Amino acid sequence: MFEKYDAALDQWIEGIVASGDDDALFASGYLQGHLAVALAELEAEGAVDNDSLDAKMENCLATARGELSDDDFALVTAAWAELRSAF
Repeated sequence: MFEKYDAALDQWIEGIVASGDDDALFASGYLQGHLAVALAELEAEGAVDNDSLDAKMENCLATARGELSDDDFALVTAAWAELRSAF
């Protein structure tokens, strides 16, 4: 199950690197770090599924809200919505 998310993330990142602008590169890199942590936690818990991932990422985005400017947070949340649709 973990491989599904990893493959989707890799494909999504490749697309952004190939054709994304600086904002897309920033958002994808930031999101990639949070997603890696969330997936590692879920794998350790033995619960890697879409609902569990959504819950973990909601927590990550709440953290991001406090770390990022409004504009950067909007970029990251839009990037998550795009990546999430790939799952």
